[in-house]
Amino acid sequence: MTTKKLGITGKYGTRYGANLRKRAKKYEESKRSRHFCHFCGKYQFKRRAVGIWDCKNCGKSYAGGAWSLHTSTGTTTRSTIRRLRE
Repeated sequence: MTTKKLGITGKYGTRYGANLRKRAKKYEESKRSRHFCHFCGKYQFKRRAVGIWDCKNCGKSYAGGAWSLHTSTGTTTRSTIRRLRE
C-alpha cells in the first residue's frame, strides 16, 4: 500500500489532505525510526509504547514523548535547569 512518494502515509490514500498527510508522515517516521542512545552511544532506541523508549543494545528505558524521543518542552526544561545550575 505504501509508495516511494507517499511512504508510510500511503495507507491514507487520498483522504485527509496533502498537508495533513505530510505532517503525519513526519511524526510516524520519527516514531518508527531508531534514535541515538546517550547511555551506550549507538542508534538503538526504539519506541515500545506511548512515551516509553527502550535501547535494544544496553537495555535502558527512557520516558520521552509519544511520537519522538525528545520533546521540545523537555529540551527547553533541560537547558533551563542546566543554565540555573551554573
